[in-house]
Amino acid sequence: MSSTLQIGLAVAGGVVLAAIVAHSAWSSRRNAPRRPDPEPADSVAPALAPALDGERREPGFDDALGALPMPLPADRRSGLDPLIDVIAPIAIDTPVSGDAALAATPSTRRVGSKPFALEGRNSTTQVWETPVAGQRYDALQAGVQLANRTGALNEIEFSEFVMKAQGFADAMNGAPEFPDMREEVARARELDQFASSHDAQLSFTLRAVNAAWSPGYLHQNAARLGFVAGLIPGRMVLPSATPGMPPILGLSFDAQAALAEDPDQSALRSVTLTLDVPQVERAEQPFVRMREAAAALAQAMDGVVTDDAARPLAREAMDVIGSELEQLYDTLDARDLSAGSALARRLFS
Repeated sequence: MSSTLQIGLAVAGGVVLAAIVAHSAWSSRRNAPRRPDPEPADSVAPALAPALDGERREPGFDDALGALPMPLPADRRSGLDPLIDVIAPIAIDTPVSGDAALAATPSTRRVGSKPFALEGRNSTTQVWETPVAGQRYDALQAGVQLANRTGALNEIEFSEFVMKAQGFADAMNGAPEFPDMREEVARARELDQFASSHDAQLSFTLRAVNAAWSPGYLHQNAARLGFVAGLIPGRMVLPSATPGMPPILGLSFDAQAALAEDPDQSALRSVTLTLDVPQVERAEQPFVRMREAAAALAQAMDGVVTDDAARPLAREAMDVIGSELEQLYDTLDARDLSAGSALARRLFS
């Protein structure tokens, strides 16, 4: 009898233990971050494969340190422009070679926090351009940007510009003509005030409703919408169809999760979708695409779109934002600083 009882207790204990283990495994699976679904190669959307194999990435676009930018699409005002630059003409007696101009160019393309540039008028094409080896130039000019997102050009930066331009002019046996410092600094402050009042960088936050997401799961769903891997961990971008232009949208998440040894075990509870309004052409309809991307990701990943304060964003609120953006675009157009133009990209950087 006791033997039968012991066997019964052992069986019952085993059943309870199995139930506990099963429940634990079920709870673990339920609470684990969602992982990407395996997909046959021929079923992957065109934008997905590059994002997964690492070959297609966010285009480089480094103006912040004054490095030479990647070639941009033709823009009638892609060089120095009196609208946003201080320009000092440099008179020369005879044409100079591009090689000589490059040899005399300062090692840094910055004056304080502002971009510094040198241009020559090509003797053959009569087009102003950054000096190129093998070309000749019959006129020269130096310039510094009046304002950017770090603020307005100040007196110290203007003085540094004069010293840097004068050194280049001396090497070219040229005579620079500088505008009045007080007038240019005042102009810089006015431009900076306008830019500060009409800058717009929008962001939506996509939050998980139930299960968290792994970085791979996010990558898979975002790639289906055309997003590709960014230059830094924890960033994806929706690239422009025009080579060399800034991305239309950005998608960012925890960089540590992206760098984890096992990213599939990293749990993301939120990601941020961003739009740098002045950097993207109006014709791209970036806000419409931002709304569509947010809605598509929320539906596919069981998420909710919120503002920075975690409040759900209703359709009506987004409509208001869209209407205000149209007014902003009109204002920038009227100032000849249309969103996505070369001048706007420089000013709002």
